[in-house]
Amino acid sequence: MRLLGERLRAAGKTVVENAEPGGTPIGVQIRRILLDARNQELCPTAELLLYFASRAQAVDELVRPALAQGAIVLSDRWTDSTLVYQGCGRGLGADTVLTLDRIACRGLVPDLTLIVDIDLETSLARARVRNTATESSETRMDEQSFDFHRRVRDAYHRLAASQPSRIRLVNGDAGVQVVADEIWGIVSRHV
Repeated sequence: MRLLGERLRAAGKTVVENAEPGGTPIGVQIRRILLDARNQELCPTAELLLYFASRAQAVDELVRPALAQGAIVLSDRWTDSTLVYQGCGRGLGADTVLTLDRIACRGLVPDLTLIVDIDLETSLARARVRNTATESSETRMDEQSFDFHRRVRDAYHRLAASQPSRIRLVNGDAGVQVVADEIWGIVSRHV
């Protein structure tokens, strides 16, 4: 996302970046609860509500104002992620997720969603390296079972297949610059 933001800015675009959960001071506090490895007992419904609480705050404080000013908003995750993680991975269902989306996001849907796709073993290995390198306590989601992560990845693939004009899979197995170039090739046709 950082590389894409830099490229868009170099092309003269105004860009606002949002991280989910997080993106706002209140969202950062919610992120700590959601991702802290000590919170393994967080139930799926509370998890879902916290994700949407963070997102609702970002909608009001960050996203809507940026869009009103004509900026491009890049968000590291949005409701598509919630559909696959909590809707499918946690088994809460798409209807529940979409009901909360209508409340929190009030009709905001990304023009384009990019899913950087890699195999599960590589994904989890990269997460372990990242978490070790940063000594982060934000490892709760990374520590979920392999079966959970498989359900999530499969759900991402189904979601992309169901909306090919908006959701694109990007091969994440290549190097950073190759992935960044593929993403730019997709995004540059939309801006």
